[in-house]
Amino acid sequence: MPTPVVLDCDPGHDDAIAILLAAGSPEIDLRAITTVAANQTLDKVTSNAQRLCTAAGISVPIARGSAQPLVRPLYVAEDIHGESGMDGPAFGEATVGVVPEHAIDLMHAHMPATLVATGALTNVALYLRRYGPSAVREIVLMGGSTERGNTTPYAEFNIYVDPEAAAIVFASGVPITMIGLNVTHQALVTPEIVARLNALGPLGRICGDLMTFFAATYRDVFGFAAPPLHDPVAVARVIDPSLVTCVEAFVGIETTGTFTRGATVVDLHGRLGRAPNARVAVGLDVDRFFDLVIDSVRRLAR
Repeated sequence: MPTPVVLDCDPGHDDAIAILLAAGSPEIDLRAITTVAANQTLDKVTSNAQRLCTAAGISVPIARGSAQPLVRPLYVAEDIHGESGMDGPAFGEATVGVVPEHAIDLMHAHMPATLVATGALTNVALYLRRYGPSAVREIVLMGGSTERGNTTPYAEFNIYVDPEAAAIVFASGVPITMIGLNVTHQALVTPEIVARLNALGPLGRICGDLMTFFAATYRDVFGFAAPPLHDPVAVARVIDPSLVTCVEAFVGIETTGTFTRGATVVDLHGRLGRAPNARVAVGLDVDRFFDLVIDSVRRLAR
């Protein structure tokens, strides 16, 4: 049976591919898309979800969530995702609407389900505060790292934007799988992958344009030869857990460090003596991962 999924996201170039992967996979029953401010403002990321779903013919309810982190000012990634949050393609007018419910209420309406979170964890933390953890089967999130960060030396963007929310989520007792930069940096969108996407017709060319813009900013900001496709790895873990190798570990969230705000402290060797609270991704079958992405876009493109 397909896994019921609610996808909480902040589209975002890699979020866009994550949406297509979830909607195009027969292994996932995508029940709802919820948006959170992070890569760009809430208005922009919600508009991006609507434009993408219109282009791909995806008809699931979309709900707006939190416009700012729990306690901090919003920090956006315009240097990576552009002024719109999803620069690159020429999208037509969005015809897919937004439901009136708040994101966390729409989440609850579609539980029990797996909650895949590919943005800041603000909505997820608010959901857990209001409704508790019992209806959430699992949280699979893209965020953090066992190694370096990408926003500060130790902090990955999604966790950095709202570390207080991340701390609530990791302390919730819900089964958590953390897909961090240490794994997503293996999923590089090479020119060969862009060519495979472009060959899939108009929707594939939208994906190719997304990845071409993404490649340019990653080259300019980080010096990467090809951009890492972060968020779809979390979706791929739900589709086929064997694609992503994980270990059990305790993960703490740094909320007060002068230089380490937003760091995920992953105790891989049990030095803290704390019980594991997450499955932490440590490996990825890259070829099979990209085959999944291409296959899902191909299905939607038909």
